[in-house]
Amino acid sequence: MSGICDGRVVIVTGAGRGIGREHALEFARQGAKVVVNDLGAGPGGTGRSGGPALEVVEEIRALGGQAVANSDDIADWDGSARLVKMALSAFGRLDVLVNNAGFVRDRMLVSMTEQEWDDVIRVHLKGHFLPLRHASAHWRERSKSGERVDARVINTSSGAGLFGSVGQGNYAAAKAGIAALTLVAAAELGRYGVTVNGIAPAARTRMTEEVFAEMMARPESGFDAMDPANVAPVVVWLGSADSAHVTGRMFEVEGGSIALADGWRHGPRAERDARWEPAEVGEAVAKLLAGAPGPEPVYGA
Repeated sequence: MSGICDGRVVIVTGAGRGIGREHALEFARQGAKVVVNDLGAGPGGTGRSGGPALEVVEEIRALGGQAVANSDDIADWDGSARLVKMALSAFGRLDVLVNNAGFVRDRMLVSMTEQEWDDVIRVHLKGHFLPLRHASAHWRERSKSGERVDARVINTSSGAGLFGSVGQGNYAAAKAGIAALTLVAAAELGRYGVTVNGIAPAARTRMTEEVFAEMMARPESGFDAMDPANVAPVVVWLGSADSAHVTGRMFEVEGGSIALADGWRHGPRAERDARWEPAEVGEAVAKLLAGAPGPEPVYGA
C-alpha cells in the first residue's frame, strides 16, 4: 500500500477500538507502518487485554500493511517510554504520534469522587504528556545530531474541552488541558522540526454511544455522520509531510465537516492609569460584556 504517509512510522494510542482503530487502519492504507497501542480496558478504564491491539494489527497485515501491537499503559512513565522504543526497534524510526487513548467516568461535580477525577485526568492528560515527552526527546536528539526531522503530533481534545460539558467536569478539564498542552508543545517543538496540532472529534464510540443514541441510524443518504472512520482522514493528513505548514491548531471534525476552532483570544479591554476601586469595576465589566460576543453554550446546559 502507498499514499500520503508512505514510509512514515506512526504510533496511535488507544487504537484497538473506535476512533483510534480507524486512525491506525487509514494510516496503514496510506502507506504508514503503525504501532497499535491499546491497553484493552473497558469503557470505564477497568480490565486489560492485548486482544484489541492484536486484532487491529491483523487487519492491517491482511491489507498488506506493516504493524505491531503494544499494550503498555501510556499514562505510566516507563510504559510510554517502552511504546516509543517499540516503534524504533520495530521500524527504525518514529515520525508521527497520535495521542488518542482515554475513557470517561461521567458524574455531576457534586457527586464525583476523587478517584473518578484522578483516573480521567491521568489517562487523558498525563496519557498525552508522557508519550509526547518521550517522543519529543527522541526527535530533539535527532535534530541536534544534524538530522532534518519532519515529525508530527496529533492530540485528541474534545468539544467538552473547548466549550465544557455538563456531567463531565473531569473529562472536560482533561481535554481543555490537552488543548493548552497542544499550544505549548507546538511553540516548544517547532525548532526541532515537529508540528503539534489537535482535533476535537465527534463520532460514535463506546464513550459516546449513549450521547449519540438518537443519531445512530443512517439517514436516507446512506452517509453515517457518526461513523468514527470520518475522523481519520484529517488525522492522517495532519500526520503527513503535506501538513508541515500547520501547527498549534485545533480542528473540530464531525461527519463530513472540518472546522477550525479558535481558542481564548484577547477581547475588549478597560484601562486606566491607576488601581481600580471595587465599586467601579461593575460598570467597566458591563461595558466589556456589551462589546463582546457571548460565550459558546456548554454542552448539556
